[in-house]
Amino acid sequence: MTTQVQSAAHSKPFHVRLPATSANLGPGFDAVGLAMALCLSIDATAAEVFHIDATGRDAALCGALENNLILTTYMDVLANAGILGPRLDLKLHNEIPLGMGCGSSAAALLAGILLASHFGNLDLSSEQILEEAARREGHPDNVAACYLGGMTVSAVSASSVITATCGKDLNWNLLLVLPSSGLATSKARAMLPARYSREDAVANIQATALLVAAFAQGRGDLLRFAMQDRIHQPYRKEACPLLPRLLPLTETPGVFGVALSGAGPSVLIIAENSTAKSLDFVIRQAAGENNVEVIHTQIAGGVLQT
Repeated sequence: MTTQVQSAAHSKPFHVRLPATSANLGPGFDAVGLAMALCLSIDATAAEVFHIDATGRDAALCGALENNLILTTYMDVLANAGILGPRLDLKLHNEIPLGMGCGSSAAALLAGILLASHFGNLDLSSEQILEEAARREGHPDNVAACYLGGMTVSAVSASSVITATCGKDLNWNLLLVLPSSGLATSKARAMLPARYSREDAVANIQATALLVAAFAQGRGDLLRFAMQDRIHQPYRKEACPLLPRLLPLTETPGVFGVALSGAGPSVLIIAENSTAKSLDFVIRQAAGENNVEVIHTQIAGGVLQT
């Protein structure tokens, strides 16, 4: 394949905003993701050298050029297409916690693919973008929810990603409870068994069906059961000590459901808006840690790009 150098005509500035995501939501392992109104925002222009001006959460890590997932994805996508695109100047503002099960890698992967599509003049379709992101991530749940927003269910069939989205307009409060240190997804996946009992599989199928119905119908009352899980959370609780401490909060008035956010170690609590602000003290008391961080956010739409 011939390598081409993109001309300045295809190098106009590009803006993209990508939401954080919480995958699994309990039983929906590798299939369900929820977009949250914590965003990675990027303003990109063609430049003589790669440069990142990063602000916001974990700015030093986000601004590092070495092993930067956004830039390595950007360059790899273009290289696979036989295109040598321009170097980029990125002005980046990050609100997504890194290494906390909030979809930071999915947002970075999608950002790199979208930058490559724009500056490489690839004109990738939505289907191609999702397929490329899911292949690189290894599972579709976070990238699909990040790209499409709301509560997105996803599955991989052959080389395609099949999705369905609902719940974008639900007025529920999302509370992210973050411990002081993160957990690598690879480590969290290594904790899981190779096989499960029929009883555990059936329980998760039933809960996942109710989970989708809860978001599709706005039935917060279903989440107490629908966010229960037997597939991954029981095996990750040793590395995610906040989970067993906060799961009993499902008995607290105003709390709909509690689950690990993604692979953890953060915990996601879904609550009624009318009681959400009063939950901070209850959460900190249950956590038994003074240094936990509680972030209030909402369900978000998907990627915005201009």
